[in-house]
Amino acid sequence: MTQRNFKDKTVVVTGAAGGLGRSLCLHFGAAGARIAALDRDAQGLQALAHDLAAQGCEVDTQLCDVTDAAACAQAMQAVHARWGGIDILVNNAGIAHRSALVATRLEVIRRVMDVNFFGAVHCTHAALTDLRAARGLVITISSVAGFSPLIGRTGYAASKHALHGFFDSLRAELADDGVGVLLVCPSFIDTGIDRAALGGDGRPASHSRLTTGRQATPDEVAEAILQAAAHGKTLLLFSPTARLAWWLSRCWPTLYAALMRRRLQGEMTAQQQGGD
Repeated sequence: MTQRNFKDKTVVVTGAAGGLGRSLCLHFGAAGARIAALDRDAQGLQALAHDLAAQGCEVDTQLCDVTDAAACAQAMQAVHARWGGIDILVNNAGIAHRSALVATRLEVIRRVMDVNFFGAVHCTHAALTDLRAARGLVITISSVAGFSPLIGRTGYAASKHALHGFFDSLRAELADDGVGVLLVCPSFIDTGIDRAALGGDGRPASHSRLTTGRQATPDEVAEAILQAAAHGKTLLLFSPTARLAWWLSRCWPTLYAALMRRRLQGEMTAQQQGGD
């Protein structure tokens, strides 16, 4: 299989202003790509544009709320107008919540689904004509929670499971068009997504999260994503924890659920004591 080259390709990244999205922009930029960076954080986008320009990268930044389908369509049209098309779309924008369902308002679940699932759907639908024309690539950031259960994050897990159903199906649908689809499933990354996680009432969660295994840096994950994309991979399980979770949750689901529950039960207890 021919290795995918990113030089002079147009790459759209959502949730680009910080964390993994920022690292992906910088790595794709270093590989010679043009970067269209989408986010709601104007200050973060400005800082990103400065750093991309410093490494000689062409960059376009746009304020965009991925829950707004019309805004996503407008953003993709603007990228097409400037650079003539879209080669790679990275669906990275996302939010998290940490709260037992019994203590979670339904609007929190809807908000998480709107950003994590429908945000990716909106952007992919808007970019699809260009992606088909370019025989391009869709990269979607999922999670270990996209293929396995996770207590205290039912809405988050549901949004990530939905991504797998949607993009695995889309991969098959677009196979004859030459469009690739890569799903990325990290375990824990040291970014702001969990620090900004919602509690059950929709306000920032006050109880601390528990993690399993070493937290990866955004740069480590971004580099692995570029390698997987270059080699035509369809699934990236980043970290030994993610790979172990993949196999355990499939081969021994009862054991996996018990281990996961034992590891994260303290987080649930902290939530109950803190009143989130």
